[in-house]
Amino acid sequence: MKALKRIIERARQSPRRIVLCEGEDERILRAAINAAEDGVAKIVLVGNRRNILAVAAARGLDLAALDVVDPADSRLTTNLAAVLHDLRRKRGMTLAQARTAVHEPLCFANLLVRQGHADGCVAGAVHPTAEVVRTAIQILGVDPAHKLVSSFFLMMLCKPFHNLKGGMIFSDCGLVIDPDSNQLADIALAAAESAESLLGEEPRVAMLSFSTSGSASHGHVEKVVNAARRVKERRPALAIDEDVQLDAAIVAEIAERKLPDSRVKGNANVLIFPNLEAGNIGYKLAERIGGAEAIGPLLQGLARPANDLSRGCSVNDIYHVIAVTTIQAQAAEARGARAIG
Repeated sequence: MKALKRIIERARQSPRRIVLCEGEDERILRAAINAAEDGVAKIVLVGNRRNILAVAAARGLDLAALDVVDPADSRLTTNLAAVLHDLRRKRGMTLAQARTAVHEPLCFANLLVRQGHADGCVAGAVHPTAEVVRTAIQILGVDPAHKLVSSFFLMMLCKPFHNLKGGMIFSDCGLVIDPDSNQLADIALAAAESAESLLGEEPRVAMLSFSTSGSASHGHVEKVVNAARRVKERRPALAIDEDVQLDAAIVAEIAERKLPDSRVKGNANVLIFPNLEAGNIGYKLAERIGGAEAIGPLLQGLARPANDLSRGCSVNDIYHVIAVTTIQAQAAEARGARAIG
């Protein structure tokens, strides 16, 4: 699995502080320990210290490599409550409510990231996706370069039987149900950035449809074409095919016949699905029938890195998302440095 190994190695080269907030779950503890000991990230574990230590003791786990922070006695709690109140006061949150809410580990963890005490957040092994995403949007906010928070899966195709090799970005497969053309354009732009940061490659984007280059006429096709044209306006140099069927997106011989003027040329590494239904089906087909490894759902479009986990995640799944979050944090820092420069 060379693509995934590259991500882990890049994380080790410059680990970031990643905060986890579900430390009473054994999977989280084991993944956190592995990530910290492997040098993939510097782990901050937020929660009830007594309960976390009890779970660790019962499982024989050594938390020496982790920084355990309890909102009940942290020196940061009072300040973070004030920050939360300032963020949410226009929505009716009182200071008393903020002082209560800040003790919730998910809230506290995101505030640590917002205030620069951590570089990224991972949650979702216990919390439902809606709560993870809502908290991230409310506290971290949306990246000014985007208007939408969306999701993607990092699909790893590294087994001997795979004709395609390496990593691919599938988006949006987990969050935005039926994007309009503007939203679909934003998803494509964010996914292209995800490909650049995680795959270390120039993005080659395919806007998937049941039509290739106008072979069918329908409102669904028009949405995809309009989205692709908006992407081209914002990133003229980006390699992107407008309406393209999956085979023409990933098979060079078919692309040459169906789309001779393509800049992607049947070598897409970013697949943009027209809606959540198609995306969810597509990634699960690739995973369950195609034997790809699916890492995610991961979030894009936030002002700072935060990622969701499936509640059925394994220790390895969590470890990989921690590594991805470290890479996202590195990329966010690099973008900030370029903006300042």
